[in-house]
Amino acid sequence: LAGGRRLDTPFGAFYPPNITPDPEFGIGKWTNADFVRAMREGKGPDGTIFFPAFPYPSYTGMADADLRDLWAYLKTVPPVAEVAPGHDLNFPFNIRALVWPWRWLYFDEGEKPDDGARSAQWNRGAYLVRAVAHCGECHTPRNFLGGPDTERELAGNPNGPDGKRIPDITPNPEKGIGNWSAADIVSYLESGILPDGDFAGGAMVEVIENSTSKMTPEDREAVAAFVTSVPASGAP
Repeated sequence: LAGGRRLDTPFGAFYPPNITPDPEFGIGKWTNADFVRAMREGKGPDGTIFFPAFPYPSYTGMADADLRDLWAYLKTVPPVAEVAPGHDLNFPFNIRALVWPWRWLYFDEGEKPDDGARSAQWNRGAYLVRAVAHCGECHTPRNFLGGPDTERELAGNPNGPDGKRIPDITPNPEKGIGNWSAADIVSYLESGILPDGDFAGGAMVEVIENSTSKMTPEDREAVAAFVTSVPASGAP
């Protein structure tokens, strides 16, 4: 968690910061309130707004209790005294003030209420996919300003991070995972094995190893319940 891993995007290269408890180069001087503000509002302790390459538009929906638990965990990470490089962005995307109009267009701050017409399992899956795991940050297509096309949620992104095409994970039977069963999705999230016996590749290897394989079986089933319910829509 010492930062510095280059993330190439159509807007330039982002370098995630050091989020270890180091007091000089990390977030060791932050308070719990500072951390919650960063996750929920996308702002630093001094009020600086973050570029949305940090997925606070998703994290903003996390529950207070989960944010507290995450902060408690981060305080136990060994501090690393290393400074991450600054971003290397193309003009005019390097002008931080331009994030304000972007936020006005695309940022909906705060926890999202459960859908009363849906089951508890579906709502848990929606929470995990949309907030905690922030799947749409990569899998939802974006416009030329980097704004997500929310009407085509999880429909894939031809211009994903590091120049990779991010697949459609909607129930589209041709472009998406419409031929997968819920059990196939659960198995994939746990083991990385696809229904045809092949294995996950690219960034999903790390996602599965570090995230979805650590979920409870019930949470993987909730993710599957939600993903199989979103409107099928192919990426361009």
